[in-house]
Parts: sequence; C-alpha cells; structure tokens
Amino acid sequence: MSRFIVICDVDSTLINEEAIDQLAEVAGSGAEVAALTQRAMKGKLDFAESLTARLATLRGTPASVFNDVLGKVSLTSGAASLVDAVHDAGGYIIAASGGFHEILDPLATQLGLDSWVANRLEVMDGQLTGRTYGPIVDAEVKAKFLVAFAKSKRVPMENTIAIGDGANDLPMMRAAGVSVAFCAQPAVRDAASVRIDVRDLSLAASLFGRRAE
Repeated sequence: MSRFIVICDVDSTLINEEAIDQLAEVAGSGAEVAALTQRAMKGKLDFAESLTARLATLRGTPASVFNDVLGKVSLTSGAASLVDAVHDAGGYIIAASGGFHEILDPLATQLGLDSWVANRLEVMDGQLTGRTYGPIVDAEVKAKFLVAFAKSKRVPMENTIAIGDGANDLPMMRAAGVSVAFCAQPAVRDAASVRIDVRDLSLAASLFGRRAE
C-alpha cells in the first residue's frame, strides 16, 4: 500500500474502557450510565441523545475527576505497536472519539497519533456542568473527520482503514477502504470487511503489509 491512513475509535478500541462509564463511576451514576452506553453501542439509542443523558448525571462532579479517570484507563494491547508499525510504513494514524479530549489528549500525545477529535466537557467553577461545548462528535462527525484528514494529506479513501467496535463507528467504517470490526458488537461485525476478535490491535498491521513488534 502507498500512503495510507488508519483511523481508530477510542473507547473499547484504542483503550480498554469506556471513558464516560469511568467518569460516571466516580460521580456515582455508574450503573445508569453503563446501561445507556450499551444501548448506544448496539445502535438502540441515538448517540447524541444518549450522550446528553449520560453527561447530565455528571453535573456537579469536580473537574479533578479527569485525573482520577486517567489513572483507571488502559491502552489496548498492541496499540503502541500498531502506531509504530503505521509510521514505519509511511502511514498516518488518527483517532475519532465520542468520548472526551480531556481523557484522549494525554493518551494520543503519549502514543504519537497524527491527529484526533473528541468532545469537550464544559467546566464552570471547577465542576462539570453535565454538558459539552462545541459540536457533539457523533457518528457522522467521525466519518467527516476521516474524509477531511484524507483530503488534507491527499490520500485516496481506498487507502484508509477504519477500526471500531460500536454502532457509532459504522459511518466512519463505511467511508473507509477497509473496515475492521475490533471485538465488536454484532451489527458492526456483520458490516465490516475484516474482523479481529482478539484484543490485540497490532494484528491490524497485517492489513498494510506489516508485522507489528
């Protein structure tokens, strides 16, 4: 493959956890939010609607929750190896998340991602308001982010690989040349051109002719 792009979902793909669930656990609304997260991932609930409902439960939580959650989330096995393999092969690796910049930014910087997009949480007087600010990063925004990045780098869409696990990733995966269902929900598995059922992102390196170390 010539110049190419790999785009990864973040929650339950690039990392093992769902950041919103971790935030809710600290805020005391963990069970309620986890149930909404599962419905959204299965495509049974509109993402923006579910995100608004989940975030409302975080209102009044101290902003220090970000540090608490960063200590709880973990990179998926093979994530760093995949990033290195993409760069060694002359490609770009980016991330699109329905989660939050406050959690993703340090992880993306640590990994050396080329670009990323996520939601931003509103904070006032040191507390979460239970809202985002700026446009919500939903399924369509994730797909548009991939298309725009590919255009900016002059990479044809057939040279793009999208890796995701939930319904919110389907438009992004449909836009890509290769779609990868990573330990995914049934609807995503059915729609993808490739399935990876082992939680090791380095396995995706074979799609662009590399073996991640």
